Amino acid sequence: MKRNRMSLEDIATLAGLTKMTVSRYMRDPSKVSERSRGAIDEVMRQHNYIPNRLPEILSGAGSRTLGVIIPSFRNQIFSDVLEGIQQVAEKHGYQTIIASDNYDPQVGQEKIITLLSYHIDGLLLTGTQHTQTARDYLKTSGIPVAELMEITAEPLDIQVGFDNRQAAFDMTTEFIRRGKQQMVFIGAMDDPRDASRYQGMTQALQRSGLSGLHYLPGAISSMALGRRLFQQIITQHPQTDAIFCTNDDLAMGVLLECQARQIRVPEDIAIAGFHGLDIGSANQQKLASVITPRLEMGQVATGLLIAQLEERRKAGTETVDLGYRLFTGDTL
Repeated sequence: MKRNRMSLEDIATLAGLTKMTVSRYMRDPSKVSERSRGAIDEVMRQHNYIPNRLPEILSGAGSRTLGVIIPSFRNQIFSDVLEGIQQVAEKHGYQTIIASDNYDPQVGQEKIITLLSYHIDGLLLTGTQHTQTARDYLKTSGIPVAELMEITAEPLDIQVGFDNRQAAFDMTTEFIRRGKQQMVFIGAMDDPRDASRYQGMTQALQRSGLSGLHYLPGAISSMALGRRLFQQIITQHPQTDAIFCTNDDLAMGVLLECQARQIRVPEDIAIAGFHGLDIGSANQQKLASVITPRLEMGQVATGLLIAQLEERRKAGTETVDLGYRLFTGDTL
């Protein structure tokens, strides 16, 4: 099968534009007018034109590709993050290559090295837990790197997220204000974000002279897992009057099990989740949760990454805290 041999000059002639305009479009579609974009797109579609990026990559001009690593394709939290990344990347003419590290820093290291081998222009990572080897590779690569979902004292480069510890501290304080004293935290994979949330809960409890329990299944969160864990909790610790979950699907599982057992929520047991997923707000009894700006995190991080690539800002570390808000709903 023959490759498409159309040149930029051919596209320009058919679109009624200059070769310079078509070249500018190939580098960044946002740099040309909407009318020109439409004309070029139409010609490329009609002739099934496939751009050849290899000369640009070999010349050091870049691949116009961003790498993205998320912890899991099964966790719905990251779909909003990916949507935000994709929106901004496409707007500026960048493609994305997406991989998962399964919450394992060693796997993450391998994925980082693989993505770097494709000569990506920038990299977006979910979280801040990286092996020293991964950090060394990233430093050597010289490309901009954005870390999402967390705020730490020492960012690699760009960091966009919120304070997980403070968010959990605030939600736990609200539990206590409403008279709850026997609290259990349900985690999931024991990643740094889970650990920070449990730390925030513990600090808030200790401030009031209380202590809590920690259930850590080492599994991806789901409603089924939330139900199973609550069955254990209520059997082993029947005095429990509050459940704080690291994700809304876990919390919804707890709520469903409470309803099945005719346990009054929030009178007997209060429940809160994390992230403000649709599943919690769409329920008849609206789930209390920490609302996190996941779409905005993807958008802002990608925008900063591309701005650095296009030299609209100086290279160097930058932290953006997008914050969170508490939603007390009907379960707290």
